[in-house]
Amino acid sequence: MSETPAPFRSSEMKVLPEWIDFNGHLNMAYYNVLFDQGVDQAYAQIGFGPDYQRSGCTTYVAEFHVCYLRELHEGDSVYTTLQLLDYDEKRFHSFQQLWHSDGWLAATGEGLTLHVDQSGPRVAPMPEAVLAKLDKMHRAHATLPKPTQAGRSIGIRPKST
Repeated sequence: MSETPAPFRSSEMKVLPEWIDFNGHLNMAYYNVLFDQGVDQAYAQIGFGPDYQRSGCTTYVAEFHVCYLRELHEGDSVYTTLQLLDYDEKRFHSFQQLWHSDGWLAATGEGLTLHVDQSGPRVAPMPEAVLAKLDKMHRAHATLPKPTQAGRSIGIRPKST
């Protein structure tokens, strides 16, 4: 890993016809698919590629919050960005943005991911090599502003009287 981009940017992906719902736009489930495909590309830089599972460990997403900002349609070209907000020896907190290739933001996703020893399964410390790559990414991403959607909660706010 010679250079750590800030934020990480995935390759471009296409919105497939089978992902379109009866409203004529991208079904909500497939926003998550696009976020997942984007994070898989970032994983290669961190050390969690497809071969990593052979180590007996993997990652599980414990929580993921999506904000849908603008509709996507069949054939749209999109990419994701990923900003590493925080991490410790067993988990990491990331923020993703789903961008249309024309430059507008379609959705955001915030996640907490656990490193898991599959023999339990149980949450377990990450190897030093992975922690070193996370540290490098975290230092590069620390210069980025905190995303405005990060840390949001869901609820109905009381109306002021």
